[in-house]
Amino acid sequence: MASTARTLAHLRRSSAAATSSRGSYAYFLISKPFTSAAASAASSDSDQTLSSSSGSKGKGSRWLLFLPGAITFGLGTWQIFRRQDKIKLLEYREKRLEMEPLQFRSYPSTQELDTLEFRKVVCKGVFDEKKSIFVGPRSRSISGVTENGYYVITPLMPVENHPDSVTFPIIVNRGWVPRSWKDKFVEATLDEKFPNAVPSPSQDDGTTSWRRFWSKKPIVAEDHTPSVTPKEVVGIVRGSEKPSIFVPANDPESSQWFYVDVPAIARACGLPENTIYIEDANENVNPSNPYPIPKDVNTLIRSSVMPQDHLNYTLTWYSLSAAVTFMAFKRLRPRKKQR
Repeated sequence: MASTARTLAHLRRSSAAATSSRGSYAYFLISKPFTSAAASAASSDSDQTLSSSSGSKGKGSRWLLFLPGAITFGLGTWQIFRRQDKIKLLEYREKRLEMEPLQFRSYPSTQELDTLEFRKVVCKGVFDEKKSIFVGPRSRSISGVTENGYYVITPLMPVENHPDSVTFPIIVNRGWVPRSWKDKFVEATLDEKFPNAVPSPSQDDGTTSWRRFWSKKPIVAEDHTPSVTPKEVVGIVRGSEKPSIFVPANDPESSQWFYVDVPAIARACGLPENTIYIEDANENVNPSNPYPIPKDVNTLIRSSVMPQDHLNYTLTWYSLSAAVTFMAFKRLRPRKKQR
């Protein structure tokens, strides 16, 4: 009986253990599908987020492909406006140069000075050679040969008691001279071979002092002023040059001038900073003495970049814009799958 009771108790424990193990296994089977479903749902959400972010980035990069075409198109349009402005500028200069020359005798007012640029003027005076300034080097093509030289700028001084002379000094760009001419001019200046701009009245009668002392004739004091013929200059009123970043700065102390700075040149000549500056445009050049060579008037109605050049630039930029835009469309067009 005791053995039978132990056997029954063992069977009960075995059946209870089996029941608990079957329950846990059933719970595992039931919970496993829910866990896998949650994991798959989370992975799908992350995939959708990545795909949306990559899609937005792809759209942005696509628009960047059209940026070069837009920039080149804008540059082409800008050249059209530049061409119109250049045409108006050259027409304005041409009309000003065709006007009758002004007679420069009295100093113009401040309002007149602002409207005098590119106007022809006629003035008479005498050059003060000792105060000449050379601006350069400037190249010039002569008979197909390029030669370096300088612009010679000299003050035109008034002549006293002359009705046709100017009453105020003027800075005149007399034209281009070769380097050899400049060197000879500087040597002559150092040797003081140039007379004064306006000769001073003479205080003697042409005889030596000892001869006047022993002469029995009475001395008649005469204030004799040598006659000075004013030089006529036909020029064009201009302003200071605008140098590029590659042009060195002027050095007035060492007499090195690389571009025309009217106030600085006036100070170097001992003149007021508001002195008028003109460029000699007289076409009547003496063949026996051709230097300085005056500037050609036609150079004032020409530019380094003419309207035709702006038109060529416009066509170039528009062609480049069309090319890069076509390449962008071709890059974004879906490719056909090869079978």
